[in-house]
Amino acid sequence: MKVFIKIFIVCVAVTVFYGCGSNESERKGQPEGKEVPKAEAEHEEGPVTVAALSAAQIKAVGIVFGGIEAKELTATIKANGLLSVPNNNKANATALYGGVVKTLNVQLGDNVRKGQVIATITNPQFVQLQEEYVSLASKITLAEQEMVRQQELNEGNAGARKNLQAATADFNSLRARKASLQQQIQLMGINPNSVNLSNMRTSLAVTSPINGTVSNVFAKIGSYVDVSSPVIEIVDNSLLHLDLQVFEKDLPLVKVGQLINFQLTNNPDKTYTAKVFTIGSSFENDSKTIAVHSTVVGSKVGLIDGMNITGMIGVKNVRTPAVPNDAIVEADGKYYIFVETNKKPEEHEEGHDDHGHAHDEGEAKHAHKNEQEAGQHGEEQAKNINFEKIEIQKGVSALGYTAITPVTEVPAGTKIVVKGAFFINAKMSNTGGHEH
Repeated sequence: MKVFIKIFIVCVAVTVFYGCGSNESERKGQPEGKEVPKAEAEHEEGPVTVAALSAAQIKAVGIVFGGIEAKELTATIKANGLLSVPNNNKANATALYGGVVKTLNVQLGDNVRKGQVIATITNPQFVQLQEEYVSLASKITLAEQEMVRQQELNEGNAGARKNLQAATADFNSLRARKASLQQQIQLMGINPNSVNLSNMRTSLAVTSPINGTVSNVFAKIGSYVDVSSPVIEIVDNSLLHLDLQVFEKDLPLVKVGQLINFQLTNNPDKTYTAKVFTIGSSFENDSKTIAVHSTVVGSKVGLIDGMNITGMIGVKNVRTPAVPNDAIVEADGKYYIFVETNKKPEEHEEGHDDHGHAHDEGEAKHAHKNEQEAGQHGEEQAKNINFEKIEIQKGVSALGYTAITPVTEVPAGTKIVVKGAFFINAKMSNTGGHEH
């Protein structure tokens, strides 16, 4: 038994001796105090923050530059509303006399001027009125002669006074009828002095009462219209009202004279402006909202009566730095913008000797073959535009803009990418590793 124990101890000692020798031999050739870096640590680098794009890439992607703007976004009231044209800017073109529509000269959407003929109607009554007007001239002449004769007879005590009174009444009645017919003919668009038996007009012109756009056509050729039946509807969009529905809790913050920025529900890319001129004094139906009336100022291109809108009322004079929503990208739970910079992109094609390992033949393949190639590479880099990734803190978003607070200072006047930021971020992400 004792012999067995002695043999076991000898075996263990030999094993330990050779194991230590092996480890020492492996460590030979390595500098003291250094360890062989792991494969994963050899390629470990910081995040990529600068990328370069050529002019061709910028043009192809459609990158647009802009700047950080000051916008009133932090203190606003959001409300829905409707565009409307006031009644004094709307009109119906109607016929002063009933008749059948003979011609219709306008269509839906046409622009018309005040006094422009939009339709004509016919009616036998038009001719009868002109005939009566022409015949009255001779009747008035005869009535006047009879009145003068009765005056003479009455002065000579040869005629009865009642005959003079009757003649005078007939004369005055005919004159009144002529005056009435004269006014009617003028309303028909006919010069009474030009009316005679040879040039009587058979149709009546319907004219536009205001300048504007044809918003509705009620009549058609061959249909009968009377005084109460409109032929077309005309709207003048030069004056547009914006009616917002504001909740009771927000009403104390709204004042006359405040500006409202609003967007169309079907076109959120364009922003318009209106100015509050009055605030309603009663609730609108069951919505428990109060109407805030404003007048659209500035450009009215694309605005039509009845359009639905979303408005933002600024309730404080607080302006904050903001950028368009498309200028912001998200990566790893953070938000960034891209600015034009003079910084150079990080080099990822260098050798890795400084990491404690060497790629003898591999490193030579990544180096420039000669100085001429290096010079060409430098010229290409000079034509590129460099972009730096800047982290930001997002604020409120409204009307296509988002308030931002850069984590690092961005000098005033710095160009930022307002369109195409997603492409730059994607390119930067793809170049984050080593390109061999």
